Amino acid sequence: MKKIHILALIVVVAAIGVVMSLSMNSSTYAGFAEAGEHPGREYHVIGTLSPDHPVEYDAMKDANSFSFYMLDNEGREMLVKYSDTKPQDFEKLDQLVVIGKMKDGYFAAHKMNLKCPSKYNSDQVPEGFESTSYTGQE
Repeated sequence: MKKIHILALIVVVAAIGVVMSLSMNSSTYAGFAEAGEHPGREYHVIGTLSPDHPVEYDAMKDANSFSFYMLDNEGREMLVKYSDTKPQDFEKLDQLVVIGKMKDGYFAAHKMNLKCPSKYNSDQVPEGFESTSYTGQE
C-alpha cells in the first residue's frame, strides 16, 4: 500500500474513534425531576446531602454499597444508592455530583464527585495576609 493510503486509513480510524467516544459519554447534568422522566438514561445530578436523613452504611453487611438522601439544586429530595465504598468524611462534604440512572423510586449512582469543605477559612488567615498574593515580581 502507498503511504497516502495508510495515512488516510489512520485518519478514518481516528475519526471513528473520536465519534464513538463522544457518543458513549453523552450523559447530561439535570435534576432528579428530569432524571425521573427518562429512567434509562444516565445523568449527572448536582446537590447536597439532605440534613433530614442519616447516611446508611454497614460495612459488615455490604462494604460496597451505601445509601443517603440528597437534595438536588432544584430542592427535590431523593434516595441515592451508591454501588461502591463510602468515601472517608462523606458526611462533611459541601456538595456532590452523583452519576447514574433513576430506578424504582431511587437514583442508582455508580460514580460520585465530591466537593469537600475548604481546609482554610478566612478567619484562620493571620492578620496582614488577607490581601497578599504572589505575583512573581519583587
